[in-house]
This record gives sequence, structure tokens and C-alpha cells, in this order.
Amino acid sequence: MNTLTLNLSFLINASSQKVWNALTDPNLVKQYFFGTNLQTTWKVGDPITFSGEWEGKSYVDKGTILQIDAGKSVTYNYWSSFSGKEDKPENYANIVYQLEDQGNQTKLTIQQDGIADKDVLSHSEQNWKMVVNSMKELIEK
Repeated sequence: MNTLTLNLSFLINASSQKVWNALTDPNLVKQYFFGTNLQTTWKVGDPITFSGEWEGKSYVDKGTILQIDAGKSVTYNYWSSFSGKEDKPENYANIVYQLEDQGNQTKLTIQQDGIADKDVLSHSEQNWKMVVNSMKELIEK
């Protein structure tokens, strides 16, 4: 099955350490990521879960930490309970966060693979933009 890959980059007016903390600290994530509860140790091979309630429906989305270079990048696989797909390996996407110092700013690049079609790509792109814009508001203060 051919799938699409999303690639988005954002310039954030904050240090890479501040952006990294926003991506990895469950207390911060909850503030900008639709109120989700993040749980993980950030160690390769360990689980990562995102849980909460969206539009009155409880969810638990999950994956595994695949690679991490603390402060610079993390890759995890991801399955969403909202995807309508069975929880099996071929239905997991890979999510990559990469940070790059750019003077007084940080470039955050997000990559997501395993996207079924252009409609899903557009939906994912809009969600990531909302999430990152909310994160920027939080940490650029």
C-alpha cells in the first residue's frame, strides 16, 4: 500500500531546550495538545501513550519510542484509537520531531508517515499546525 508522508517545519522564538521541554514534559504537553495526558519514560523500546477525552469520547493512542537524541530528536511509532484501523503494526505511523538551533530561534520539523490519502494528510497537517501554534503561544511568552 502506498502511503503519504507529512513534513512540516516551524520557527519558534525560543531556545531548543525550551522547545524540547515543551515536546517532552507531560505537564506542558497537556496545556497545548488538546488536553492530552502523555506518558512515557523517553527511553528506546518503552511505550508512549496519549490519553484523554475528545468531544466526549475517551481515547488512548499509543506507540513505542524508536529513537531518541535528547534535546535534538525523537522518533516514535503511533496508533490512534480514532483511526478506525485495527491495532496492528502495519497501522502504526512513525512520528519524528527534529530540533535545530537557528540563532535565537529553533526550527522544529515534524514528520509523519503512513498517511492513507490526501484528505487524511490535510487533516493531519491542520492538527499539527494547531498543536504547534498552541505550543508556540505557551513557550514564546
